[in-house]
Amino acid sequence: MKIVILDGHTTNPGDLSWAFLNEYGDVSIYDRTPKELIIERSLPADILITNKTPLPKSILEQLPNLKYVALLSTGYNIADTDYLKERGIPVSNIPDYSTEAVAQHVFAFILEHYNSVALHSEAVRGGEWSICPDFCFLKGPVMELMGKTIGIIGFGKIGRSVAEKALAFKMNVIAYTPNPKKDADFVEFVSLDELAERSDIVTIHTPLTDATRGFINRDFIFKMKKGAFLVNTSRGPVIDEQALADALNSGHLAGAGLDVLSTEPPSKDNPLLTAQNCFITPHIAWAGRETRARLLSILNENIKAFVNGKPQNVVNM
Repeated sequence: MKIVILDGHTTNPGDLSWAFLNEYGDVSIYDRTPKELIIERSLPADILITNKTPLPKSILEQLPNLKYVALLSTGYNIADTDYLKERGIPVSNIPDYSTEAVAQHVFAFILEHYNSVALHSEAVRGGEWSICPDFCFLKGPVMELMGKTIGIIGFGKIGRSVAEKALAFKMNVIAYTPNPKKDADFVEFVSLDELAERSDIVTIHTPLTDATRGFINRDFIFKMKKGAFLVNTSRGPVIDEQALADALNSGHLAGAGLDVLSTEPPSKDNPLLTAQNCFITPHIAWAGRETRARLLSILNENIKAFVNGKPQNVVNM
């Protein structure tokens, strides 16, 4: 059996091992695959493994040997799953591997904003404490999370984990989801408008669908409390980026923490790259070593299940 990995570098830049794949057949690993080489490299594959290398119908219909697509991600919009279903080719994703890591990253953004750690550390390194007449000084606001209201948009496993951590900080937790959970009585479920109006912090945990694309729009953003903080670790296109930049630059929002943007890598003219008080990380909430090792372990189980005739974590069958 021939196994091809089209873009393995982000999942495993060299600190983990792909050796487990050798049990299943002949393996070809590419760090990255440009568009013009996707067909050439994929052509011999029985099992094709991809993260962000796109697999539209126009490419897939030229791959007669293909029997299985294994994703290195939870999201699966990178592949034409409907066409693959027509051909009887299962597609498996990697569910639940990064829940705690993403929730942790949400609070990394929140705590940086509320405690101004980097701002004060740089001031100390710059000598400002050494010449200070007092035992301490403030360069920017330092605020408590206790008693603040966090609004969680989307209440799957990551949203729930964020809620649990917020309760540890003695925050008030409200959430919006089309299907409120009956087993989450520690959360108050509200409408999207009410969440915008009441939240000191809004954090987004929805998949990217036709319904969620751009739904954090200008109307929603300017309904948020003046001085609120917005976090997005879901998908970049759920936010109207120009509207968010305008809200930050006008001072309507006090800040934002973003791990995702509408285009990745971003164009140099993305308005959020120069927006005030906007923390941006390069889509790394999922990328801790422990998290990636868990991902590869689930990938191993997915491929083993397929080889044994009982594919698991299938998203298109």
